[in-house]
Amino acid sequence: MNAAVNELETKARQAKESTSAMAFVPTSVKDAALRRVASVLRESKASILEANRADYEEARLSGMNDAMLDRLLLTDERIDGIAADVLTIAALRDPVGQAFDSRTLPNGIQLSKRRVPLGVIAAIYESRPNVTIDISALCLKSGNACVLRGGKEARRSNHVLAQIMSDACEAEGVPTGAIQFIESTDRSLVSELLQMKQYIDLVIPRGGADLIRLVRDRAAMAVVAGGIGVCHAYVDATADIEMALRIVDNGRVQRPTVCNATDCVLVNRQIAGVFLARLADVWAKSGVEMRMDADGMALLKGHAGAKLVAAVESDWGKEFLSLVAAVKVVDSIGEAVEHIRRYGSGHSEVIITESYSAANRFVAEVDAACVYVNASTRFTDGAQFGLGAEIGISTQKFHARGPMALEEITSYKWVALGTGQIRQ
Repeated sequence: MNAAVNELETKARQAKESTSAMAFVPTSVKDAALRRVASVLRESKASILEANRADYEEARLSGMNDAMLDRLLLTDERIDGIAADVLTIAALRDPVGQAFDSRTLPNGIQLSKRRVPLGVIAAIYESRPNVTIDISALCLKSGNACVLRGGKEARRSNHVLAQIMSDACEAEGVPTGAIQFIESTDRSLVSELLQMKQYIDLVIPRGGADLIRLVRDRAAMAVVAGGIGVCHAYVDATADIEMALRIVDNGRVQRPTVCNATDCVLVNRQIAGVFLARLADVWAKSGVEMRMDADGMALLKGHAGAKLVAAVESDWGKEFLSLVAAVKVVDSIGEAVEHIRRYGSGHSEVIITESYSAANRFVAEVDAACVYVNASTRFTDGAQFGLGAEIGISTQKFHARGPMALEEITSYKWVALGTGQIRQ
């Protein structure tokens, strides 16, 4: 067994061994550790940023694309945001031990479900160093142990952040071994990890389509995957033009390199002429390239300053992760829904409308983890939903969907309280 595999085996086993104790860690201990993490993150900005600068420069020189570079980058503001999310998690109700769906059976047995940790959660992720803190913090609060395997492009940043988390947990009395960070960046370890079902209960991939496909195909344990976002905005015939412009522009421009950015705009033909002309003006200023269908191209022909490109089939259903958006004119809400059904990824979709019936139809018929009415897709985020952070955004339907936080990384046990009942 080589050193890298030995590290993985040892740390995965230690994580598993910590699970019994982790299930009973008092909320006060978990919250104290999280508050310490938030404090140390702010105090350690210089060392975190130094490590991140080295990672960023190495990645830039290697030819990493802009979307991945943006995900890799840490700033003062982003570190403050990570620390704030950790404090939010500390302030949330501890899910472990929560009783729900309680009832009394006709025979007098008091029956309920009680939340319990899943066990060991492994995360395999690329580029984003914030994931190191987000996942370990959520696992800590929910009583789970975790095994973290980041990408080589963020190895220095991840090392510093994982050390902060580990030290804070040790200082506050969290069971030893509950948070494990794999230092080796040997790519072969991913395949090794995916076969360790004796130690790992759930694996979550955070990265590109290739990583997610690899994990789904090879994992011997349960997988929750998602994060690939082909997000649509449908501008209905009744839409308020000003509102629609704000929502569509925010969805594409506010942070174009993330999975909840709007990739495709579907515009009802009845308002397409007016709306697209206004949108072209707005996006000419921010440099958004518009991949137009033939009808939209005809409406904007000769429009000064707009970056217009004729769309091809591969533009529909594409996650651009840049200042590019596909644009299509549709005849009805039905056509918009059908387009989303065909090309969407099940992540986040929005309708901008003043019609109550149109909104209800969109919500009912669009199959996605998050469906919005008159709000930007950019809100699909654990922190924005008040969850503190997210362990991932699931586009699956089992066992969790959308931003996954504390409750989504617990299971439950049935608890039956009797007074001597026996079955006849």
